[in-house]
Amino acid sequence: MENLEKKLCRHGRWLNKTKGIVEMVINTNIGAIRGSRMLRESNTQLNTSLARLASGSKIVTPQDDAAGLAVAAKFDAQIGRNRSVGNNLTSALSYSQTQDGFLQKIGRALDRMSELSTLAMDNTKSSTDKAYYNTEFVDLQTYISDIGTKDFNGVSLFNGTGLAVTKDSDGGTWSLNAQNINGSDVTTVIGTFTATTSGAVGTLKTAIEAVANHRAKVGANIQRLSFTQEQVDIL
Repeated sequence: MENLEKKLCRHGRWLNKTKGIVEMVINTNIGAIRGSRMLRESNTQLNTSLARLASGSKIVTPQDDAAGLAVAAKFDAQIGRNRSVGNNLTSALSYSQTQDGFLQKIGRALDRMSELSTLAMDNTKSSTDKAYYNTEFVDLQTYISDIGTKDFNGVSLFNGTGLAVTKDSDGGTWSLNAQNINGSDVTTVIGTFTATTSGAVGTLKTAIEAVANHRAKVGANIQRLSFTQEQVDIL
């Protein structure tokens, strides 16, 4: 490098004083390039980790695990359906419990009516006393008749139609045991019967047995609904 004095300028240019030519030399810093690339990769991985932490999910974007995302989506859909089935079963359970509550009230009313009818058979009672018994008897008749028209969220409780209930996430259904107290032995005491009507006690006994039969069927509905609900909770 005789007669040459090369000095490094600020922008990487070399000055050849002999020839008066400015030479340009481009240096490639492999280490810096590799470091920059690794920094970008680290930032990408950091952002992915932060996104997973924030979402609570391993799969944030489809590219993280396309197959896993498809499986997860299927399970998410099934979980959502199971949750809806659970809500349906809860509503059906409330419906059946409401039925049982009203039937219990009817049973108590019939018990009292049979007592009144028995008291009215006592010939030592005056006609005034028997009229008192009959007044309460008729009021209880009306009470039972009113219960026959009750509904649950707009759905009749005692119209004799078995309510269809969803039992699983695949849309399978089964029907509740139907309850119909209108026009049955339960409501034969409604109408012309009074506390002093001959044979009223026997008719009331039949009605009480009919209510017990209805409650047994409703109890079976409640039991099956509870078991089905537990099964869905497991899934």
